[in-house]
Amino acid sequence: MANKSTWLSRSAGILLPVSSLPSKYGIGTFGKAAYRWVDFLAQAKQKYWQVLPLGPTSYGDSPYQSFSAFAGNPYFIDLNLLCEQGLLDREDCKAITWGKSKRRVDYDTVYEHRAAVLHKAFEHFLDTKALDRFRRKHRAWIEDYALYMAVKAKMDLKPWNEWDEDIRMRRPEALKKWRAQCREEIDYTIFVQYLFYDQWGKLKKHANKKGVKIIGDAPIYVAMDSADVWANPQLFQLDENNVPTEVAGCPPDAFSEDGQLWGNPLYRWEVMEKDGFSWWLKRLKANLTTVDVLRIDHFRGLESYYAIPYGDTTARNGRWRKGPGKAFVDAVNREFGGAAIIAEDLGYLTPAVHRLLKSSGYPGMKVLEFAFDSREESDYLPHNYPKNCVVYTGTHDNETVRGWFSTADPADVATAREYLGLSNDKDGNWAFIRAALGSVADLAIVPMQDYLDLGSEARINTPSTLGGNNWRWRMTKNQPTEELAKKIARLTELYGRARK
Repeated sequence: MANKSTWLSRSAGILLPVSSLPSKYGIGTFGKAAYRWVDFLAQAKQKYWQVLPLGPTSYGDSPYQSFSAFAGNPYFIDLNLLCEQGLLDREDCKAITWGKSKRRVDYDTVYEHRAAVLHKAFEHFLDTKALDRFRRKHRAWIEDYALYMAVKAKMDLKPWNEWDEDIRMRRPEALKKWRAQCREEIDYTIFVQYLFYDQWGKLKKHANKKGVKIIGDAPIYVAMDSADVWANPQLFQLDENNVPTEVAGCPPDAFSEDGQLWGNPLYRWEVMEKDGFSWWLKRLKANLTTVDVLRIDHFRGLESYYAIPYGDTTARNGRWRKGPGKAFVDAVNREFGGAAIIAEDLGYLTPAVHRLLKSSGYPGMKVLEFAFDSREESDYLPHNYPKNCVVYTGTHDNETVRGWFSTADPADVATAREYLGLSNDKDGNWAFIRAALGSVADLAIVPMQDYLDLGSEARINTPSTLGGNNWRWRMTKNQPTEELAKKIARLTELYGRARK
């Protein structure tokens, strides 16, 4: 018998990455613009703000490839707030050009300057007692993460599997030596995490006070170059030299003839199950403390996952292997009974995946951009939804709705026009939004780009590509207007989703 999502009721929210918020510093932060954004959500009668993973990003800038499943992204720390605390002088921030465009994140510039400015703040920080309390509270992960980042800096940023053998294999004498050598950099890294959690905690508190809850995102896999894998190699499918044997990805499909080669190391699920999935439970506890609701990415990988031989250049030669399935879900539900979890159940779904989702009680996802396949009836059409699901016009991996009308198969666009009663594409974004809000799905999430009716230039990410405009789109401070908030509020009320 399936559990039920007791936390979920008819409601609405908006998807906007923190990186996409306006700011003077090249990327969105937890500063005043974030507080104004929360106020906009409240005015628009939205109950949820959905964000992307908040971890520190590595090469490629993807939030789904992070140095840690527990740490926060230093880029999101607001420098103005540090100035108000007396940790920085405003000239320290104004002297730097943080990028030329207000509509694009300039990751090179942010990377080049952010650490130097935060080091200045560290030099002025005197509240060692607060830092010690934070360090003790997060000791389960933060010492390994801080050491990992410190060694990485000393090793010219090389991934840990290219470090000297003694520290790569975590030999006790090497760990002791590097902790002594990197003491100051370790302290700095912990200080940065203190700032992240302090600022994010205050922003989340403001949101909750306004009646807005945060939906976070937990990538199912962690990056190979991460403190998680380096500190816990026994939990991953690595050989005796800590080299992966197989890696994660997706098989070839209609969208990609070579499939998707993600490259993440795979879990040793049989090892994890022996101790009750303790690493995962610690991770989820940390995540659920940081956000109000958690989306588990690639949920189908819990039933069975696609394993690709390490070293292959495409995903063609992979094979499906059984995942932990119900044992994992039951462990999570025992530990976090009634926890607010969304299952990202997109992709190739089998009857076994459907059974696992049903037994979990978690709401799955429906994406309207997938609904209008002119060749066959789709589970993504609104009249086929169950109540216990979350509907999206599109996700961070999709085109904006305006972009979809321009790039999708003309036959699919024609089907969408017919289904939605459109004579042309002019108001296609609002037709998609109305279809989502008017559906029986308990929760409807709309990316902010769709409310702004933006085209392909505002797409967040194109899967299986690196660089380009991925993860770069930013909203300008004048785009979320009071008029738009009122329009969103009226639609949200009209379809019975207004925040009470």
